[in-house]
Amino acid sequence: MTTAPWRDPALPAEARVADLLARMTLEEKAAQLYGVWVGAATDGDGVAPHQDEMAADFDWDEVITQGLGQLTRSFGTAPVDPALGAQALARAQRRLVGAGRFGIPAVAHEECLAGFTAWGATAYPVPLAWGATFDPDLVAEMAGRIGRDLASVGVHQGLAPVLDVVRDLRWGRVEETIGEDPYLVGTIGAAYVRGLESAGIVATLKHFAGYASSAGARNLAPVRAGVREFADITLPPFEFALREGGARSVMAAYTDTDGVPATADPYLLTELLRERWGFTGTVVSDYFGVGFLKTLHRVAGTEAQAAHAALAAGVDVELPTVHCYGDPLAGAVRAGDVPESVVDRAATRVLLQKCELGLLDEDWGPEPTGPIDLDSAANRALARRLAEESVVLLSNPEGLLPLAPDTRIAVVGPRASDALAMLGCYSFPSHVGVNHPALPMGIEIPTLLESLRTELPDAKLTFTEGCDTTGPDTSGFAEAVARTTEADVCVAVLGDRAGLFGRGTSGEGCDVADLQLPGVQAELLDALTATDTPVVLVLLTGRPYALGRWHDRLAATVQAFFPGEEGGPAVAGVLSGRVNPSGRLPVSVPRTPGGQPWTYLQPPLGLAGEVSSLDPTPLHPFGHGLSYTDFAYEDTADRSARTSTSEPYDVSVTVRNTGPREGAETVQLYLHDPVASVTRPDVRLIGYQRLTLAPGEARRVTFHFHPDLSAFTDREGRRTVEPGALELRVASSSTTTHHTTHLTLTGPVRHPDETRELTCRTTVA
Repeated sequence: MTTAPWRDPALPAEARVADLLARMTLEEKAAQLYGVWVGAATDGDGVAPHQDEMAADFDWDEVITQGLGQLTRSFGTAPVDPALGAQALARAQRRLVGAGRFGIPAVAHEECLAGFTAWGATAYPVPLAWGATFDPDLVAEMAGRIGRDLASVGVHQGLAPVLDVVRDLRWGRVEETIGEDPYLVGTIGAAYVRGLESAGIVATLKHFAGYASSAGARNLAPVRAGVREFADITLPPFEFALREGGARSVMAAYTDTDGVPATADPYLLTELLRERWGFTGTVVSDYFGVGFLKTLHRVAGTEAQAAHAALAAGVDVELPTVHCYGDPLAGAVRAGDVPESVVDRAATRVLLQKCELGLLDEDWGPEPTGPIDLDSAANRALARRLAEESVVLLSNPEGLLPLAPDTRIAVVGPRASDALAMLGCYSFPSHVGVNHPALPMGIEIPTLLESLRTELPDAKLTFTEGCDTTGPDTSGFAEAVARTTEADVCVAVLGDRAGLFGRGTSGEGCDVADLQLPGVQAELLDALTATDTPVVLVLLTGRPYALGRWHDRLAATVQAFFPGEEGGPAVAGVLSGRVNPSGRLPVSVPRTPGGQPWTYLQPPLGLAGEVSSLDPTPLHPFGHGLSYTDFAYEDTADRSARTSTSEPYDVSVTVRNTGPREGAETVQLYLHDPVASVTRPDVRLIGYQRLTLAPGEARRVTFHFHPDLSAFTDREGRRTVEPGALELRVASSSTTTHHTTHLTLTGPVRHPDETRELTCRTTVA
C-alpha cells in the first residue's frame, strides 16, 4: 500500500481518493461514514435523552479492523489532563492505523462552542456575548486561539459555530446563538469560521437548518417557518459562513420543516447546499440524528431505511457513534435495498477531506510531547477583552454607575458567588464537570463577588444570597433586605444556571414557558427595590428576561450573557468604571414575560397596534447599549438620492466622542422598505461598524450599500431586488435613528444569484 497512487501526495486529491475507493470493500467504505464514542455512558443522570438506546457498547478492536471515519470527543466525554489526553488520542490513532488494511487515521472532533470543551481549557464568553460585541475581528482572533488549542492535542474538526437565528427567546439554546438578526449572526459567525479554519480545524456549521424556529420554543420541535422566513432569515448566516468564512463541514439539524426532517431532506442538503451554493465539504448528522429518522420522526421503519434516507439526502457521516451506517447499511446494500453509489458518494467526500487534512499521507501527524496549556495567559487576556466588550449597560438613568470607590455595597443574589454563573452549558465545567463534583474545575473562574472585592478594595461589601437560582425558598429575603437597607447601594446579581435537558434554567433542552426570572428571583428583586436604597441589577444569563416590572425602580441595569472565565473581572470593571461599557444588545429585552415569540424583525402586523391589547414593544431594542461617555452624530441632515437596482450607493456619517473619556460606539445601518410586493420587516440590520474614539475625537464612517442587500424572496420564491423607495437609516439601535437617506432604486427588477453581495463594506476615515 505504501507505493499505491492514493499514498502519493503529488497526485490530485480526486485521483488519490478514486484509487483508494476502488480498493476498498463495502464494509471498509461504510466504516469511513461513522464515528465511535469511546467511554460514552449509556445510563445515569448525565446521559442525554435517547443516548441510552443508541450508544450501545462495542468492541474497539473489532470495530477498527475496517477503518474508521471519526473519533468522538476524546476530551469532552470525561475529565482528562490535556497532555495525557493527547497521548491517549495518538495511541488510539496508532492502533487504528495498525488494525486496518489501509492505515488511515480517523477525524477527531470536539465541541468548541465557547472554547474547547475540555478539562483545563479556556472558557470564553458564549456566542450571544460575541454578538453583543459587534466585533467580528475579535471573535476571529478568539476562534484562531481555540483552533490552535484543538490542533495541539490532535483534534481535526470543531462542532461550531451555531448559526441559528433566535426566533423565540424562550428557547433554551438562545445562549448558543449569536442573536436575533441574520446579518449579525452571519458576519460574526463567518468571523468565527475564518479563525477556526485558519488553524487548520474543520469548522462545522450548526444546525442546518431551521432548528431555532421550532414551534413553541421547544427543543427539537417541528419547525413552522414559512418559505420566505426560511429563505430570508434562517439560511443567510450559513451562506455567510460558507462564502465569507470557508467552512468545510455542515451539521444537519434535528428538526423537521413542514414534515420533512432536515437529516432526510435532499433539497436542503444536496440541491441547495451543494448544487446551488457549491459546497464541497462533508455533511455530518447531529448526534443520533440518523437514528432519529426511525425513532422520533418515524419516516423510516428500520435502521437501514434511516441510513438510506440520510445518505440519499446528503448526510455523509453518522455521529456520534455507529448505529445505522454500520451493519444495517452494509446488509441493505448487499441485499439490493440501498444502492452502493450513495455509500461511494459519501465515502468520496469523507476521504477527500481526510486527504486535505493530510490523513492519507504516511506521515499523518506529529506525536504530542511535553505539557500542554489550554488556558494560557494570552487566552485569558483575550477572554477578558471579549467579556469586557460584551457587557451591555442597559440603563443608568441617574448616573449612579460607575460606583464610588469607597461606598457601602450590599451584594445580593444567587449568582454573585457561584463561578458557574459565568459559564454556558457547553463549557466543560457545566457540560461535563458537574458529573464529577470531586474534581477541581481545571480553570480559575473569579466570581463577581470576588472580583468586586478586588476591583473596589476601599468599598465596604456585605453579601447574602437571598434565594437560590431556581428554588421556592424565600426565607433569605429578610436578611437581603436588611443588608440592603444598611448600604449605600445594592448590587443584585441574578440570572441563570446553565445546564442540559432541564438540569438548568438555560441551555440545551432548558426551554421555558415565559421570560420571568427563574425561581423566586423576581420576588427577591421586588423586595430589594421596595427599600430606599438604590438597586443596581446585574444579570448573568443565557437569554434576556422581561424587566419592565422594575424599569422605573432600578438605579441601573447591567446585562452580561454568560461572559466566561474572565466575566467576573469584566463585569466588576464596568461597575467600577475601569471598563467603559460598549456591548450592544444582540437580542431585544422584552417588557413583559409573555407575548412570545417576538424579535425585532417584524412586519407591520407584528408591531404594536390598536387591534390588540398585547403590546410586543421591547423594553430595550436590538442594538441598544449605553456608555460612560457621549457620542454625537454629525452631518445628519436627511437627504434624497437615486441609484439603479444594480449600482452601489455610499452613506456617510461623522461620529464624535463628546464625553470625558475614551469609549466605543457601534454605528448601525438599517434598511426600511416602505412598499414591497410581500410584507417586510419594518427595519433590519444591513451593516455596522464599531469605533473606538478618544474624548473629542471624530471619525467618518462610510457604508458602501449595494442594492443586493435589499433583496428578499418574492411570491415565486425568487430572490428579488425591486425598484422603488428605500430608507437607509444610520442609527445607534434599531429604534434610534440619527440620519436617513431616502434612496430610490431605478431600473428593472433584478434576481441576484448566489454570487450576490452579502455584506455592507465600511470605510473609516
